[in-house]
Amino acid sequence: MEGETSWINDCFDDAARDIGKFESFTDLSDEGNKEINAVSVDLILPNDLLERIIAYLPIASIFRAGSVCKRWHEIVSSRRFLWNFSHVLSQKPWYFMFTSSDEPVGHAYDPILRKWYNIDLPCIETSSWFISSSRGLVCFMDNDSQSELYVCNPITKCCKKLEEPPSLKVADYSALAISVDRMLHGYTISIVKSKQVPGNFFQWDLSVYTYDSETRMWVASWAEVLTGWRSGDESVICDGVLYILIYSTGGGTPENRHGLITYNLSSRSSHGLLIRSFIPVPCPLTCGRLMNLKEKLVMVGGIGKQDRPDIIKGIGIWVLNGKVWQEIARMPHKFFQGFGEFDDVFASSGTDDLIYVQSYGAPALLVFDMNQKQWKWSQKCPVIKRFPLQLFTGFCFEPRLEIEP
Repeated sequence: MEGETSWINDCFDDAARDIGKFESFTDLSDEGNKEINAVSVDLILPNDLLERIIAYLPIASIFRAGSVCKRWHEIVSSRRFLWNFSHVLSQKPWYFMFTSSDEPVGHAYDPILRKWYNIDLPCIETSSWFISSSRGLVCFMDNDSQSELYVCNPITKCCKKLEEPPSLKVADYSALAISVDRMLHGYTISIVKSKQVPGNFFQWDLSVYTYDSETRMWVASWAEVLTGWRSGDESVICDGVLYILIYSTGGGTPENRHGLITYNLSSRSSHGLLIRSFIPVPCPLTCGRLMNLKEKLVMVGGIGKQDRPDIIKGIGIWVLNGKVWQEIARMPHKFFQGFGEFDDVFASSGTDDLIYVQSYGAPALLVFDMNQKQWKWSQKCPVIKRFPLQLFTGFCFEPRLEIEP
């Protein structure tokens, strides 16, 4: 496709320039200004110092560095480098944008170099699969049987298929969440299922299954019946707590169209059940998107009109402190208008300090920096909308080399 930047091609195209920068240098002495033989810089630097320098580069530059010469390739591929790399400042999260609804093709955006890359995702078959990411790993679940699961590193392409969850039937609504331990790199996966009780629209069966990568086992954590509420496709794990966005099934006020229930995955009551609590949302929402930013629950929500909660009038960002929502920012009107036609639902995900917001109807991507409290458009995506009903979606992930499923 015209305008695309291939991930692999970029690495090798820039390698020649890297070689030109690091291959040699020339010195002029005072005695006759004679040229001294060119000396390779990588012969001067010891391995440990070169490792430190490379480890602080953006991840795309690390791939290019590995293409410079055999020694550099061995350095960036070594276990010692990957260990040191995991302890330096974390890489800024990337955003993968799907540009086709039939095939899982798209582009990944690097906010450091402000560049789009054309990369292939392993395992996934369509963009409509359930997706969740955490600290370099991405979990995919098919949307048909809802039992085919993969965990992969989209940068290294390392992928692992998980055992099928036990007795997990297709539900009306499903939500997927993964949480990777920062130190041990083990991970927990949760699947939330919601199915209507036959003949009763107000009651919904809720069941949750969890997977532990250490034991490689699925556990049926709990099941219960919700009255007046159902779960959807939004859930996230923060600091050992599972947060599920729930939706009213009718009978409530417009302010109560959404809510939040939490389950502490690390503690159980004397009856063996997980402790559950309910948290109201901060305002009428058209939709809500949950994300884990440094073990803090963050919600990006479409703010609905008071008298017409189904019509979006803005987008807000909140952080949950205990059971109280603290508003962090609201999208300025000029950015809200910059999307053009904006539906009441949209895509949004984030990690670390960055939040991405994207309209389903256009490839425009907006970035919010939690530290600087700054909104900024990404570099323009190389894909152009070719027909009116073409849709776009995506997800955020951390680009990491050292973590494997």
